[in-house]
This record gives sequence, structure tokens and C-alpha cells, in this order.
Amino acid sequence: MMRVALVTDGIFPYVMGGMQKHSYYLCKYLVRMGVKVDLYHTNLSSYDIHELELFSEEEKQHINSIVIKFPESDKMPGHYLRSSFKYALKIYDELKQRPKPDFIYCKGFAGWKLAIEKKLGRLNIPMAVNFHGYEMFQPAPSFKSKIEQLLLFRGPVKYICKHADFVMSYGSKINDVIASIPIPTSKIVAIPTGIEEQWLNTQIKPTESKKKFLFIGRFERRKGIEELHTALSKINDNVSFECHFIGPIPESSRLVRSNLIYHGAISDQEVIKKITRNCDIFLCPSYSEGMPNVIMEAMASGLAVIATNVGAVNLLVSDKNGYLLELKELNDLTNVINHFIVKNPSEIDLMKKHSSELIKNNFLWTSIARIHLDFFNRAVSANPTNPKQQS
Repeated sequence: MMRVALVTDGIFPYVMGGMQKHSYYLCKYLVRMGVKVDLYHTNLSSYDIHELELFSEEEKQHINSIVIKFPESDKMPGHYLRSSFKYALKIYDELKQRPKPDFIYCKGFAGWKLAIEKKLGRLNIPMAVNFHGYEMFQPAPSFKSKIEQLLLFRGPVKYICKHADFVMSYGSKINDVIASIPIPTSKIVAIPTGIEEQWLNTQIKPTESKKKFLFIGRFERRKGIEELHTALSKINDNVSFECHFIGPIPESSRLVRSNLIYHGAISDQEVIKKITRNCDIFLCPSYSEGMPNVIMEAMASGLAVIATNVGAVNLLVSDKNGYLLELKELNDLTNVINHFIVKNPSEIDLMKKHSSELIKNNFLWTSIARIHLDFFNRAVSANPTNPKQQS
């Protein structure tokens, strides 16, 4: 039976984010296939992490949960990296005291110390690292963000990726980003992410004349909220449409218009699902992304999508189910939204159907986890320190 060390900076719902949600589902579906998972994670929520609430009792039997407190730090520039390095040190201290795993899968900076051990030749277990969108190498929305990328994040990310055995990618433009680090293409492993089958909507809402748009995301510059607000503010007040926002957008940063509905941050997935299924077109005008869960969940729910062509988004969005904006076209977002506002509802219904079918046929975790496990098995078999390989 294979044993995988899943080294993370947290899993959903104890830590929120796309990377954390990917870690949660990867763990959940690996153990369903009989894999033993040593789960290294932390807690930034009010949940009791020791309960592992979102795993079944049977799934828990295959999970060895190692909870590590994320170190506190000062608020000087670089504080997150300093805390992340301390966290990586704690993870390594725990890992070396436990039974040797067959494979180590690291998320982001959590694998920092392990990469150091790899460089020094003291770690002979196959190791992969995943920074998901590798946003520090993608276009930045502002000069400040660009400086942070250059001065803080790129160096450590390059180091970790160069010394890991494998660098995980979602494919498409993410492959190009990783290759530019530079990482040899022989080390890049492209596996898309996925979502659970329960997101699939069997009763997609027919599009009405009053189109309903939806944005879901954190309040951070790279998500393009500022550009979206600018685009929406240019649409005449007498145009009939709605735009819903889910996420912690401050009151001071919201537009005051009757057809813009801000729901705030929502953690209840059923509430998010209900709002999503009541909308028609999902908006994702980000400057950088990996392969966003929110786009996949919107597509599975039966929504058309308007998104920027970044990361691996073009594996999900095309003219068959929406509109793919180049970054240089962000200033044209108003016209794109207007185009969908007046678009024939039957045309949007066809886009919605295509979205749902694309997810159903290609991006469910039941198949994505199997692809991961096949990769792990190949890597372990090829490892020269593997006893089975030596015999």
C-alpha cells in the first residue's frame, strides 16, 4: 500500500484558498483509493482541526493527521516568507521522525526545508512541489506587486522548484511559466485540478432577458475587482442586468447601485451553490491564476464564463462557453459584458450546457486523483533507492 506525505500550508476549511481546497480534495480522493496519507497541515480557523470534519470516518482511517502551528511573525516586509520558512522547518522535524513515505507532495513554501535536504543529498524520497498558479512569475497588476514578486517571492520559489524532483503544473500557460524559471520540461508534470461531482447541476436555470452575472473571490489586487468595478460603472443605469459578488469586499470599495448585490464572505458551500445556480455568467477578470476552482464550480453549476486568458484558464473557457479576454483587452471588459447583456438567451443556454458537460467529462476528482496516483506509482518505481527497483 502506498504512503504519500502531503505537505501543505493548510487544507479547506481550516485554511481558505484554492491551494488549500486542492489539498483537501487530493487527500480525500487518494485515501478513497486506499492510499495512506500523512497529512501535514495547520489551522487558521475556529474549526477543531482534530475532528477533520469534512472527511468520512472511513476516510479518516487512512489519514495520519499531523497538525503544526503556523509560526507568528512580525509585520515587517517579508514576514510571510519568514513564517513560512519556520513552518517548513517544523514540518521537516516531524517528517523525519515518522515512517518513511513512498512519495512527498509539497504545496508551496511548505516544502522549503525538504528542497534544502534534496539539494544536500540527504533526502532520497521522490518529491514534487506545486505552487499552483506560480503567480509571482505571471503579469502583475501594479508596480508594487511587481516589486514584491521580484524582491521577495521569485528567489525562494526558484530554489524550491529547482531542487524538487518534479514540479507540478495545471498545463497550458502554467507549463510556460514554470519553464521560464527555468525548469527542465522533463521535470514538469501537468495534471489539471478538479471538483466534486456534487457540483454538477442537472437542472440548469434557463437564461432570462435580465442576465445575472457573478463574481467570487478574495479582495486582492490581482483578482481584477477594480477593473470589474470600472467596467460596471460605465454601463448605463437603465440597462437591465444584475451582478452578484461573493467575497470579503469592504463597504468602502463597493459600488452603490441597486443592481449590484454584495453578499460578503460566505463559507457555507450550499449557500454559494444556491447563489451560483441562480446566475447566468461568471466573471473572472484576474491578472494571474492557476486553474481556478471558482470557474470550475461555476461551469459545473451551468454558467457561461467571461475570464482573462491567464494560467490554465484557456483549458476551461473558450467561445463555446463564454469569452476569453487577453489581459490587454481588460479595458474592453465593459463592451464584453454589454455584449452578453443583449445576447440571445438561447445562445447563452448553449454555452451553459457546454460548460457543464466539459467539467463532467474532464475535471471531476474521481478521475483527477487516479491520474495523480498513476504518476506517484511511476515516480516511485523509477526511484533508484526503491527496494523493489533494486531487486
